[in-house]
Amino acid sequence: MNRTILMMGMSLLYLTGASLPPTGPLPDQKPDQAQPGNKVQPESTSPDKKKPDQKSEDKDATSNGAALPDPAKVPTPLPSPTDSPAGEKPADDKVPEQKTSEPAEAPPPPIMTEDPAAYSQCLKDLTAAGVTFVEKTRIDDGDGCGIDKPVEVSSILPGVTLSPKATLRCEAALELSKWVQTAVLPAAEQALPDKGKLTSVNQASSYICRKRNSQSTGKISEHARGNAIDIAALSFEKGKVDMTIAEEKNPTMSGAFQRTLNASACLYFTTVLAPGSDETHMDHMHLDLIRRNNDARFCRDPKE
Repeated sequence: MNRTILMMGMSLLYLTGASLPPTGPLPDQKPDQAQPGNKVQPESTSPDKKKPDQKSEDKDATSNGAALPDPAKVPTPLPSPTDSPAGEKPADDKVPEQKTSEPAEAPPPPIMTEDPAAYSQCLKDLTAAGVTFVEKTRIDDGDGCGIDKPVEVSSILPGVTLSPKATLRCEAALELSKWVQTAVLPAAEQALPDKGKLTSVNQASSYICRKRNSQSTGKISEHARGNAIDIAALSFEKGKVDMTIAEEKNPTMSGAFQRTLNASACLYFTTVLAPGSDETHMDHMHLDLIRRNNDARFCRDPKE
């Protein structure tokens, strides 16, 4: 018993000699917490080390490790017209008209109205020149095509028919008659005496509603206004002379005759396109009375 008490006493004495440490082990300090008296070193901001929350511009924007955008910095999309409340139209509900690079084609010119006094005098002059004609009713074919006071000419001089009959403005018919009387007849007598008298002027086109050179677009032709006529040939008592390309170097009398016609026509008409002047006038003369500033003339010879 005494021994037991002695052992218990020794055990108590042993236990009281083993004291606990002044303080227990402390937990690891978090990076963003500083203990009193300790200085926290700032994180390096060198270019090769980025903050944990900084976005990387050199990473692919994928779901594997890519930083999500900050909701506060994402712009709010504008509402579309379909997002408008029911019954309300958005402010800009009209689609702007698309502009085309091609300019709009100008409207056709109106039909030329004849001056009554000038028209009356023209009819008197036609009669005095021996032209055979019939006055026709006004022509209006739309698109600017038409003649206010047309005349149908069957002969341009006494004994010289216009074949086939031509529908023209009176002024165009009168200028054609003057040209044949004062230029064509004398030139033919000088250059082609073996052909005999002139019997017919053969025309290929007078009034017709179309664009220039029969194109689908562009300006209206003077043929569509009764201001133009195409001469294809001249018929004489002893043969026919076609309107042909007469180069300047052609030394023949027929070449000289054709060049005389080309040049003299410009004294009567404001536009003369000689045979061969372009691809659409290879076998006839085009004559018209288009009005230009200062009564300007456009006369084109064959292409060399």
